[in-house]
Amino acid sequence: MRVLLVEDDEALGAAVCEHVAEAGHAVDRVTRLADAAASVRAAAYDLVLLDLMLPDGSGLDFLRRRRAEGSVTPVIILTARDQISDRIAGLNAGADDYLVKPFDLSELSARIAAVARRYAGNPNPQVTLGELDIDLAAKAVFRAGRRVELTAREWAIFEALVQHPGAIFSKARLEEKIYAYGTEVESNTIEVHVSRLRKKLGAGVIETMRGLGYRLGRS
Repeated sequence: MRVLLVEDDEALGAAVCEHVAEAGHAVDRVTRLADAAASVRAAAYDLVLLDLMLPDGSGLDFLRRRRAEGSVTPVIILTARDQISDRIAGLNAGADDYLVKPFDLSELSARIAAVARRYAGNPNPQVTLGELDIDLAAKAVFRAGRRVELTAREWAIFEALVQHPGAIFSKARLEEKIYAYGTEVESNTIEVHVSRLRKKLGAGVIETMRGLGYRLGRS
């Protein structure tokens, strides 16, 4: 996934960025709402992690504007505001989840995964594809009963395809999901990851749609 983090606390922002990136996601971080507004206009994000108290305004107002504009991008609020009334206000403004600081990074990962599954139309974390058993929550793949080790970026590509069966992902779209803005990407990077996934999971697990991109295999 491509994630936008809107957080002005340096220590927390760095920790969340590192944790989300280690999970195989591309993450861009901004510290002001003006930059957040520019970012969502420039790129298609799969998820926004939003602080409420920013130097140039309220994250809640930003969220309300986004929903009023028709944005359906999932948003998880990250805030120190822990009153029930604050949670209700955040959810009523259009947030998909609400996480109170301080929080454990593993809990954040679980909530990110849960929101992603809901938006993909597949709330069930267990998926079977031929001889593959896939646990989206645990980020684990088993082939004929034996666990297959994937790198974070291999998993990110495979997860995107699994969560959108039948959808065709262009190379550029997959690059956006695993590399942050401004990262230099070699021209054959996606092809290399796809080749490795096929070797590990089976030749038919990912189909190449010539001139278009890739999609999940049918078996």
